[in-house]
Amino acid sequence: MAHAEGKGFLPYRDGAAVERGAQVYADSCASCHGDRLEGEKNWRQPGPDGRLPAPPHDPSGHTWHHPDMVLFRLTKYGPEALVGGDYESNMPGFDGVLSDQEIVEVLAYIKSTWPEEIVEAHNARNE
Repeated sequence: MAHAEGKGFLPYRDGAAVERGAQVYADSCASCHGDRLEGEKNWRQPGPDGRLPAPPHDPSGHTWHHPDMVLFRLTKYGPEALVGGDYESNMPGFDGVLSDQEIVEVLAYIKSTWPEEIVEAHNARNE
């Protein structure tokens, strides 16, 4: 994959990609988003620093509400870069830390854990 573009490009049914993504998630994401994708407690309420805690990536969160490209850009560049204004986030962008392929595979891993009805709802957002 040269770079991530297009609609519905996460290889969530590719076992090797999902396995690689699970390892990168464990190494780079789980410390904030949880070993089981559960996120931090009270993730909808700003913490003492005024920033929102890390959201869950399981079905209880809002990850699946965003199309693949938005998820990719949020991960690569960080929420501050996408939201703009004075929005502040504890989530860093991973540009220069993870390759585009690693980011896509992490997102594929996350998507692979969702129940089919959530996967279908997410797929519809990519159309």
